Amino acid sequence: MICVEAGLGLDQALMKVSQDMKIAHPELSEELQFVNLEMRIGKTRIDALRELARAPDLMTSSRWSPMLIQTERFGTSIAQSLRVYSDDMRLKRRQRAEEMSAKTSVKMVPALVFFIFPALMVVILGPAIITLMHQLDLIK
Repeated sequence: MICVEAGLGLDQALMKVSQDMKIAHPELSEELQFVNLEMRIGKTRIDALRELARAPDLMTSSRWSPMLIQTERFGTSIAQSLRVYSDDMRLKRRQRAEEMSAKTSVKMVPALVFFIFPALMVVILGPAIITLMHQLDLIK
């Protein structure tokens, strides 16, 4: 989205993104370079993006490639479509993080019950039990 809004065309933006993602996501980088090469040799952008959507290892491309194909077909703004898509992805990522954080409290219950509460009871009740035993002359 940033590259397209900065004035690059979709072809140049795909190449720039593929170069920037070489280290973090090498598979996606290779696929984007392949798409760019296909478009250079004469394959239409829609066909190249369809091939990218069919890549079995890249689940993320299967979601945004159809969006780019539809944008290309209807002639709408690519920057606007990418902006809406990125907002949607941010929302989904935030919801996934909130869901995971909600699950952590449930996962902490067994640890609390079996490890922390018994230790806490020994620390809290231990001195009281010792004092009680001294009062009843059980310990001298």
